[in-house]
Amino acid sequence: MSKSSYNPSVRFLLCILVVAGIVGFYRGIAPVNPTTVSLTLLVAVLVVSTFWGLRHSIFLAILATLAFNFFFLPPYGTFTIADAQNWIALAAFLVTAIVASQLSERARREALHANQRRKEIERLYGFSQQLLNTENVPELLNLLPRFLVESFGVSAAALFVPGREDVYRAGTNTRELGGEHLKSVTARGEPVIDLQREVCFAPLRLGVKSVGALGLAGKPPSRETLEALGTLIAIAIERTGAVEQLGKAEASRESEKLRSAILDSVTHEFRTPLTSIKAAVTTMLSNSDLEASNRQELLTVINEETDRLDHLVGEAAEMAQLDANQVELHLEPHAIREAIERAEEEAKQRLGEHPVEVFTADNLPTLSFDLDRIAAVLVHLLENAAKYSPPGSPIRITAERKDRMLVVSVSDRGPGIDDFEQALIFDKFYRGKNERYRVQGTGLGLAIAKAVVEAHGGTIGVTSQLGHGSVFFFKLPA
Repeated sequence: MSKSSYNPSVRFLLCILVVAGIVGFYRGIAPVNPTTVSLTLLVAVLVVSTFWGLRHSIFLAILATLAFNFFFLPPYGTFTIADAQNWIALAAFLVTAIVASQLSERARREALHANQRRKEIERLYGFSQQLLNTENVPELLNLLPRFLVESFGVSAAALFVPGREDVYRAGTNTRELGGEHLKSVTARGEPVIDLQREVCFAPLRLGVKSVGALGLAGKPPSRETLEALGTLIAIAIERTGAVEQLGKAEASRESEKLRSAILDSVTHEFRTPLTSIKAAVTTMLSNSDLEASNRQELLTVINEETDRLDHLVGEAAEMAQLDANQVELHLEPHAIREAIERAEEEAKQRLGEHPVEVFTADNLPTLSFDLDRIAAVLVHLLENAAKYSPPGSPIRITAERKDRMLVVSVSDRGPGIDDFEQALIFDKFYRGKNERYRVQGTGLGLAIAKAVVEAHGGTIGVTSQLGHGSVFFFKLPA
């Protein structure tokens, strides 16, 4: 159907042509009885009512009645009706056509309304999904007007929330959505729809509480949709505020937990070497006539405990640099065997009586990694295994290729780690609840190892069974 057919005058002309076509067909080409003609005209009336509305169908019904009388009821060619039965037939046709038109028009209107409501519900659903993607109140308030413009096809949208200075806007025609109107709607708590100016306002309401107002310019949605929008936005603002507060409370709790862990680590780990150093220095100062061997022993204690303090401070500094992504990796091609040998050499003194067994698969690929950093990861894992394993028990290192990853594992014969602690073991300052006061350490070694491996694009983990030891492993892209 061409665009010209949407013009009302063109539609009336087409109604005339439809009647003329039916009359011409039945008069000149296929003569039939009056009943067939009336049914055909009635079908035409119903079709016009379905697609063009009531006024065109009534016009066609009256026109069809006149044509039916003039051409198909005797005496033919006049508007006079000779038989009283034909009067009844003509009146029945006219009433049937008009009633059918009204029913068809009502069904068409209800179908259009139902389709419009369906589209509005779909838009509301899509809009509600967008509201769930933001966890920050200022960000949500800035995005909401744009969401409204995009979702509901309005030309402009504005949002006002008491306690915030700005009115949040989006669109091209926001001058009609003044702040005073929004504040007034917030105070009264009732929607305002101005069809003449094509603007509408609705309160953001939670029950009887009004938490703000929204304004829309352009073709307004239905009143029900407008009220639903107000409720949805109010819920989203309250939800986002609650999530934000919950996040702050959780961050505060985590900060307090971290502070406690740091204090525990400092008091437990830093105090021990400081106590030893203080005792050695005090002994040397109070006994000036110490034998050379005793003096040398005390100086050795001071030297070892100072190294220990330096190691603890170095771990904390390294963890801070890794967290801030301030460490540059020197990636060069190496065989993993090089990192294992260097780690064995560096950890030899701290491994004590633990023998180290190394098993590497044949034909392992050469990888691009920072040799010093990966060796340090292995040192952390070896020291960890030595701390928690029975004296003299072996520690095994294995390296193999699985799929497209090189997997390096360090196995021990320690007490094992329960499932709950396996999820926490790589957190900063975390130490096993049963070992934290029996075994020395700050809880930073595994956290540093995790940060280094992830910086190489790999992963680190642990598998363990209580009473049977643990296997710490890391994977690097091969």
